[in-house]
Amino acid sequence: MKSLFILIDNLFQIYLWVVVINAIISWLVVFRVINTSNPFVRNLIEISYTLTEPPLRIIRKAIPLIATIDFSPVILILALLFVRNLIFEYFAPHLF
Repeated sequence: MKSLFILIDNLFQIYLWVVVINAIISWLVVFRVINTSNPFVRNLIEISYTLTEPPLRIIRKAIPLIATIDFSPVILILALLFVRNLIFEYFAPHLF
């Protein structure tokens, strides 16, 4: 059972990093630090966009831009951490 919770925790951690990387990549694209015509970079952007856009879209509908800053990745990270902690608090308090 402990292995299952470790797997769940690792999946949450990986997805959190994907959200962070997506936010960083979006800023680097806006400031033209990354060349989007490079096929590797384009594939990386598409993968991160595909993985993160569905939950970010839901958050963006609920919370508008504030002074042209998109806070949806921060809210998604906080929500993921909350859900992860909630799972461990209620289902596996004695394991960790």
